[in-house]
Amino acid sequence: MTSVLTTEKLCKTFSNGGVQQHVIKNLDLEIIEGDFTVIMGASGSGKSTLLYALSGMDKPSMGKIVFDGEEIQGKSNDQLAVFRRGNCGFVFQSVYLLENQTVLDNVLTGALIVKKNSPELVAKAKDLLKKVGIGEELWKKYPNQLSGGEAQRVGIVRAIINEPKILFADEPTGQLNSSSSKDVLDIITELHKNGQSIVMVTHDLKTALRGTRVLFLRDGNVVGEHKMAPYGSDDIRTRRAGLQDFLDEMGW
Repeated sequence: MTSVLTTEKLCKTFSNGGVQQHVIKNLDLEIIEGDFTVIMGASGSGKSTLLYALSGMDKPSMGKIVFDGEEIQGKSNDQLAVFRRGNCGFVFQSVYLLENQTVLDNVLTGALIVKKNSPELVAKAKDLLKKVGIGEELWKKYPNQLSGGEAQRVGIVRAIINEPKILFADEPTGQLNSSSSKDVLDIITELHKNGQSIVMVTHDLKTALRGTRVLFLRDGNVVGEHKMAPYGSDDIRTRRAGLQDFLDEMGW
């Protein structure tokens, strides 16, 4: 097993009215290549803060982050931006598509900054869009002409077109109805099946069931871990019961 990301004594502190708030506290963590790691915990437990620190979207206050053998905690903002483009994909609760660009251009914008081979990337973008159910009739449409589920699928393609080492997802189904949520989770699950390493924050049991490893965060540190077989390889009722028992034990 190969570690794609590790942390050592990771800390993140915010100042609120002169009072220091320790959101992440001396956290040691290892993400194995090919894992689907889910981060859960109560509101305010530091889930999203941890995700942003791991991905280089925010800098830790102290500690070490080693991403694919490279320490990133000391990089400048410009260096982190370059690092993220080449190594990280992001799927958020809000999709953040560029409203003045078409579906196809939204997917290509970040990719063309990293790789200049435009014809090859255009063909790749179109192929990926087709695979997630975004047909040619939607490629020239703008974000405000898409449903929530369609927009999130476009967001996923945008996140994976550069073949990131890790796909980071923060409540990716939080604004979707049940049907669109299932479609998006099926796509993310298929990505994992094909070898994509994923780190996802969620508060939703159905979403968490897609992972292979659930970490429970409390007061800025991991207090419990639950491992599962790849989704679809075991009985869903047994899988759900096992995860529910773990979450009950954690006081979820």
